[in-house]
Amino acid sequence: MNRNTFGKKAVLVALFAAFTAAGSFIQIPLPGGIPIAVQDMMSMLCGLLLGPVYGALAVLVFLALGCMGLPVFTGKAGINVILYGPTGGFLVGYFLAAVAGGLIVRLFVRDGASALNSIEEAELADEAEAQAQKKSRVLAEAWNWAFITLAAVVATVIAFVCGVIGFHRVKPDFAMSKVIAAVVLPFIPGNLLKIVLMVPLTKKLRPAIRNFAG
Repeated sequence: MNRNTFGKKAVLVALFAAFTAAGSFIQIPLPGGIPIAVQDMMSMLCGLLLGPVYGALAVLVFLALGCMGLPVFTGKAGINVILYGPTGGFLVGYFLAAVAGGLIVRLFVRDGASALNSIEEAELADEAEAQAQKKSRVLAEAWNWAFITLAAVVATVIAFVCGVIGFHRVKPDFAMSKVIAAVVLPFIPGNLLKIVLMVPLTKKLRPAIRNFAG
């Protein structure tokens, strides 16, 4: 990795850490009364867009900022929020979600699936070959959509599993069914909407980010 590429990736890490921190202050109200918090979506997008290494590093920078005293943990700050707070499990889950989501995208999404453009198709002498190439491209696109969706779903599930475990750890008197009712069920509609947003954002922005990073 040359110095220019390293500098660009460092910029992306810092930028996405800042986006995740800013997500702490952005909430979208829903009719049911449970707002959609943007922070968890931003942490997952770190992994989906930057990959498992740099995405996880961006989330680590965000967590470090919170531990050092910046109020980026949904208005709170300090390492005690992670160690002893009821939302500490979610914060750990953000990191693991970025790793898992980024890893799925890195391993299974086929870069350059849309590389065959109309000019190349026109240069194919055989019409049957052109049709076969077009079908292959459509299948590759469907493959990419499917695995980006899987990555977003897996990242979301990991964040919530960690959140449930962390909540139950600091509040052991709560039955697991009550924990799930408190920290999972009310947020399912909002997180389904986040998945719907994350998938096309990843599909659209990931190639541009890869081209920028080099």
